[in-house]
Amino acid sequence: MTAIITAAELSGESAGPRPPVLIDVRWRLGGPPGRPEYEAGHLPGAVYVDLDTELAGPPGAGGRHPLPDVAAFGAVMRRAGVCDDRPVVVYDGGQGWAAARAWWLLRWTGHPDVRVLDGGLAAWTGPLTTERPAPAEGDFRPVPGALPVLDADGAAALARDGLLLDARAAERYRGDVEPIDRVGGHVPGALSAPTTENVAENGTFLPAGALAARFEALGATAATEGGVGVYCGSGVSGAHEVLALEIAGVPAALYAGSWSQWSADESRPVAKGPDPG
Repeated sequence: MTAIITAAELSGESAGPRPPVLIDVRWRLGGPPGRPEYEAGHLPGAVYVDLDTELAGPPGAGGRHPLPDVAAFGAVMRRAGVCDDRPVVVYDGGQGWAAARAWWLLRWTGHPDVRVLDGGLAAWTGPLTTERPAPAEGDFRPVPGALPVLDADGAAALARDGLLLDARAAERYRGDVEPIDRVGGHVPGALSAPTTENVAENGTFLPAGALAARFEALGATAATEGGVGVYCGSGVSGAHEVLALEIAGVPAALYAGSWSQWSADESRPVAKGPDPG
């Protein structure tokens, strides 16, 4: 099973005998909210899910977008019509971060068939609708643990003994600027690997071979000693990098609390400047 689907493939599957459940998770860091955009037009049959309130828990000690309560997440997915034996396709406005977060959460909690619409709504050329669907209640019961997760201690250990990638912009990694969190910089030992370098100009993922080459140059392969992990600002764009690594054939753990959790703890060390290499 692939982790992404093209707009043409989605159009064909949606017209077929086993159409996927569609989830719209349009969201942008700092807004505006995605729901008005959804109400103005969305893929036929798609249900809107809010990243800030339904794909994350309340901000706090776990970071700006901590993992949601599993039972609450399951209820949201069942409301959207998600079932264990039916494929799911998630999409956002085109950046891919929010869709990847939804993909990661569903995969982490055990759903076997989830894909992201490559390029998001911007890649879709089919009709849109303003009608709100009323899907039958799904039967999905989330069971966490199907994908690996790191806490702060685990991220520190991986940066030392394996490979920890920082998916934020390079200037935030270096600590040149920090527009959101308490302090700029990065987890000591982590390498800079901006999420933006995983996609083409139109927002679609680079081919699997190109992604594999990119990550191999950073030291990330399926055989990387100690394993591979990813973090970002709050666990959203990091999920996009985990998805890119999946396309490249490299399993990776997500540090869900990410820099928003790490930097809020004054006992955690902070590194600044370019990559050690």
